[in-house]
Amino acid sequence: MRLAFMGTPEFAVPALRALHEAGHDIAAVYSQPPRPAGRGHRLQRSPVHECADRLGIPVITPKTLRRDPAVPRDFAAMALDAAVVAAYGLILPQAMLDAPARGCLNIHASLLPAWRGAGPVQAAILAGDAQTGVTIMQMEAGLDTGPMLLSAAVPIGATTTTADLLETLGTLGARLVLRALAENPVPVPQPAKGTSYAPKLARADSVINWTRTAAEIDRQIRAFDPWPGTTTMLDGLPLKVLAAIPADGHGRPGTVLDANLTIACGQGAIRLTRIQLPGRQAMPTDAVLRGRKVPIATVLG
Repeated sequence: MRLAFMGTPEFAVPALRALHEAGHDIAAVYSQPPRPAGRGHRLQRSPVHECADRLGIPVITPKTLRRDPAVPRDFAAMALDAAVVAAYGLILPQAMLDAPARGCLNIHASLLPAWRGAGPVQAAILAGDAQTGVTIMQMEAGLDTGPMLLSAAVPIGATTTTADLLETLGTLGARLVLRALAENPVPVPQPAKGTSYAPKLARADSVINWTRTAAEIDRQIRAFDPWPGTTTMLDGLPLKVLAAIPADGHGRPGTVLDANLTIACGQGAIRLTRIQLPGRQAMPTDAVLRGRKVPIATVLG
């Protein structure tokens, strides 16, 4: 089948590899343009771009799909059977949605209609959902509103992070999209009941509010791993919290309760198990505390 693939992050890479290994003719890969990254701000290509380059597939990196009429025109000229989209990051204009013979199939990382939008995995963890999954959807102009072709669920455990789920869901999405292309299932409209939305995350979301419950803060830490992370202030310096576990204790929110860096929350407490100080490597908390003591009754925030 003649395809275009459109994706950017690591989540989309398993699907690109699977489509290539299955023998589909991938005419082009679309991905977000290279972005400055690291201390040197060197341009860095996306994981999908890197994968496509290794596979010898042409890569197209338009900054926009809507303002340059040549982009949808060139897309239509490929005479595609279908396009597969996975966390691409740009909204497709109607002309591109309509161009492939079988339209555009989206690999969405939720059980639609739950968590439409840009951050479905993080939203599911933040909400305390027991499960999430992948839905293969026939794309239309609305925000993740198109009819569903296939879906499959995975559990969210008590220690599951976004990084864990993205790896699992990326592999699951690859399997499902191969099935959707081979089986051509009948599209099923999304039910109105159960619709929810997952907004795009920002760095401002990373700050821990210690007046929230321990369960909520635990979910925040897991949901924001690996990005944007979670932070608090320690002695006027930002402290990045990479992992934590629920713990016994209570006190003024943000107060250090013991020598193991157990912190009081609005309800309950959590123990920080992996942290990162400015300019230092991420380390287990006990290793950090061997070189820097944090007195009991210190207040974070």
